[in-house]
This record gives sequence, C-alpha cells and structure tokens, in this order.
Amino acid sequence: MMSRLSFAGTSMSQSGVDQSPRPTERECISLLGLDPNSPTSLPFFGSDATAGCENELQVAVSGTREAADLPRAIEQSSYYANIIKRADRGDTSPRARRDLEHYLSDNVEQVWENSWVRFPLSCLHPNALHTLAADLKADKQDPTRGERTDSARFFVEEGGETHLRIPISYLLKLALADVIGQGKSQETVRRTGSRMLTHLLSDNTSPETFSFHVTAMTPHTGYGRALARETAKRFLFTQLLIMYANEKFALAHRGQKAMLFFSPHPPMRQRALNECISDAFYRKLFMSPCLSGWDEGEAKHQYMILCHQVLSRSHLNAVMKMREAGIITTNLVMMPHTSNISLANNGTHVSMGSRKMTRLLHDPASGFTPRHEKCMGDLVAKIMEHFLPLFVTTYSAAPYRLAFEDFHPEQALGFLPHQLDYTHLRMLWRRWRKKAKNKFCGQALTPFGPPLIDQIVGGACRCKGDFIPDFRLIDYPVALLSTERSASQDGRLHNDRRLKEDLDMMGIFDKRMSVYLPYKLREFEVMGFSGFEARYYSQFEQ
Repeated sequence: MMSRLSFAGTSMSQSGVDQSPRPTERECISLLGLDPNSPTSLPFFGSDATAGCENELQVAVSGTREAADLPRAIEQSSYYANIIKRADRGDTSPRARRDLEHYLSDNVEQVWENSWVRFPLSCLHPNALHTLAADLKADKQDPTRGERTDSARFFVEEGGETHLRIPISYLLKLALADVIGQGKSQETVRRTGSRMLTHLLSDNTSPETFSFHVTAMTPHTGYGRALARETAKRFLFTQLLIMYANEKFALAHRGQKAMLFFSPHPPMRQRALNECISDAFYRKLFMSPCLSGWDEGEAKHQYMILCHQVLSRSHLNAVMKMREAGIITTNLVMMPHTSNISLANNGTHVSMGSRKMTRLLHDPASGFTPRHEKCMGDLVAKIMEHFLPLFVTTYSAAPYRLAFEDFHPEQALGFLPHQLDYTHLRMLWRRWRKKAKNKFCGQALTPFGPPLIDQIVGGACRCKGDFIPDFRLIDYPVALLSTERSASQDGRLHNDRRLKEDLDMMGIFDKRMSVYLPYKLREFEVMGFSGFEARYYSQFEQ
C-alpha cells in the first residue's frame, strides 16, 4: 500500500513540463458520454458517487503541572534552562522568562492542549508492543534499515521503570492494538480491528481519522446523512479508545486524563505559548512524530517541519506584500512571530469519487485520459472556488472574534496577500475596516502597536475589533494565487509544479510541498479513483 508520503515523494521526483495541448470541454463531454437531456449521465449523479471523510480532532490532557507531560517537557528542556540563565544574566529580556512561567503557572483549569502522555511500558499488551516496534522502524516496508534515529525521544526513565512518551494521536492506535491482543476476540473482530489500525493517523499536531469504509451515495440513504453516520460512529469509536487508554494504561491514575473533541481553532493558550518560544522549540513540543500512517514516519515528520517553516516564512513575506499593495503605509508594523500555528487548526476533508470517471480512466479504450480528467477537474475546482464565499456559515464555520488590539492588517489579513491580487486586497481591507466600526468621533481607528496601549484605547473608545464567521479561511493558505506565467488551474497536466517553481522563487511556498486548494482533484493515477476532495469544511455544534 502506498502511503501518502510516498505519493508526495512520487510527485516531487517527477520533472519536466507537459507540452501536450489542453483538450476542449466539448471533447471531454463527448468522451464522458454526457447527454444534455439526461442528468443521469452526469458523473456523481444518483448512485454514481462514493464518499469518504477525514476528520482532524483536538486533544488535551487534564492534569496538574507536575503530572501532565507538556509542562514537564517544557521545564525539563534545555531551552527553558537557557532562558532562565540568560534572563538572570541580563542577556535577554525578562519578559521571555515571565511569559513562559506565566503559561506554566496560570492554568486554573489544569488543561494542557496537545500535550503528550507518558505511562509505564509494562502497561502494554504484547500485541501493542509489537505494533510499537513496527512503527518505530525507519521504513515499514524495509525492516533491514533499522529503527528511526529519533526513537529514543519516546522513552524516559522514571522511578527505575521505562515509560513510553507519545502523542495522543498515536495513543489511539496503541489502545486499539492492545484491545485486539486481549485474546478473547473472535477472528473476524481481530481481522477488522487490525484493518482499522491504518485509519488512525499521526499527521499534523492533531490526530486524524479517516473513513473505515467507502460510503455509497444513494438517494434513499441520503447523500450527506450516510457519511455523517459513518463519521459519528468513528468519533464514538475514538472516544471509547480514549476511555480504554485512560484506564488500561493508568493515565487517570497518574493524573493524566486524555481528552478528544472537535474544535476548528488552535487553542488560545497554545497561541500564547507560541508567542514566547522559538519556532524550533514549538515544533519539538507540538509537531507530530508521524508514527502511524506512513511507511517512512521520520521522513514524513521532516516534511511537516518543512511545512511549518515555509508557512511561518510565508506569513512574514505577506507583510511586504501588504506594504507593496499600499495597505501598510508607515514603518510601524506588528511583525508576525517566526513561528506560525496555522497547521494546528482542525477541519473536515470530504472526498467524493465517481464510479463512471474511474471506470473510463481504467479502460484505455475509452479515450478518456488523465489529460481530460485534469481539464474537467480544474474547471470544477475553479467553479467551486468562485462560490466559496456562499458556503461560509452554510457548509463551513469557524467563528472567531479579533480583539481591537489584533486588528492590524498584518495580523488580521493572515495569508490573504498570497491569495488575492493587490486591487482586491485593498478593497477587502477598506470595506472590512468600515464593517468593523472601530471608530471614535466618526474617525476610523486602527491599533497603534503596543498591546497595552491598544487595550487601553480600545476599551476607552469601545472598539471591539470584529467577528469573523470562518477564521480558518484567513489563518490558513487555502488557495495560492497564480503568477503571471503559471496559472493555478489552467486545465493542463502538472500546472501545479510550474506554479510551485514560481512561488518557491518568490519565497511564498516550497516546491517540495503539495499545493493547497479548497477543492482539489483526486487523480486516478495517484489515488486509484477519480474524484474531488473538499477541504474547506469546518466544525459545527449541530
């Protein structure tokens, strides 16, 4: 089975530019066998569609500062020790130490978002130990390569006993492996459980799960309801695994209660911590080691580090683009932090496949080739992007309020300078300021810079910032703007590679990364089916 990391490597290793002409829409329609008088001939119509879903979940650990892993990892780190020594010598501002100690001590709820957990290795069933040993391999397809070079970070000695230290995303997999190995399960249950292990992923900061089975989309089952039912069952299953882990691995007994829930936003306390530590230390604390779901987990972990570095750099470059656009007109700006936490947001990715398109692409005699798939796919994606603003609060919502002191363009506009041309960017910011109504005596107010002064001014003038219905569409690079020579979606094969080359030279993106799109073609040659992945969905209470 090809992991998603090996797919990324395949895409990156291919070179060259496709020079073949783009097929016409009429040619694609003819090869698809579409009848203008028969909607049933359309792909994805009726029972032609299949669907699957991937959910990103938020985790936290409830426990005291002395019991939870995150505060202990910070206090035991060389980074924390160096900050204390440098602050005592006067080599750095005491604010860095003060903010870090404030994060550790001022936690009344005693909830540590995205904390890892630690427990005795002896708590694991032999089947779970076997799963752990397999996942610590440098290459799961080639055991001769030995273990990952970072394997030691997952083990600590406490009280003369070896403890395992892992993120909750991997705790779910070990809990399932432990249940399977108990010996009382029937063969069918063990076989099904073993298959489900691969559906528990360790990718970004948050754990991910994807559909245990492909859902058929038929009118009598309901197009969205069938997928929602599968998602609800999968979420219930993860809750049962968390409950099992808390008891079986003695987490609750040791003052660590693992929790898992839906939340579209990165935690506010994590955002505050990010502001007072370096980007490298942030990655050490929160970036997933990618133990599950990838043949070469350590290589995938390095890829996620690259993504974090690129997005952090890209956020800094957005400030320069706002200055070029005339939005920032003075030398007083709030420089974004060198570490960006947008990768910690959580969404829902829905993939839809077409039986008809998959069948045609599988049959060379049909004449329907990847060129035609790409042409139609880009057209559909562009149409979906055009209507994306209408989906907010209907299919997508991540409500967030920006305080007045955060209403700087370099903070509020996020990654939009890389997604809109200067004319639209200026228009959006001008109208946004008008909508926010941050005024005093009829004059529009924007923050000055120092947070304390801005808080005083905002409170005195009753400026409340503004409410954003879907903050993820701003705080994450949803779709990248085309360049003059390389279109984002022009219907030609490998246009994304040409665009990445240009954006790499501009310092906006890295050509080794996968292009971000809100509605993305799932290519038959890569995925084994033809369809689309919608990545703009957020979370709702109901």
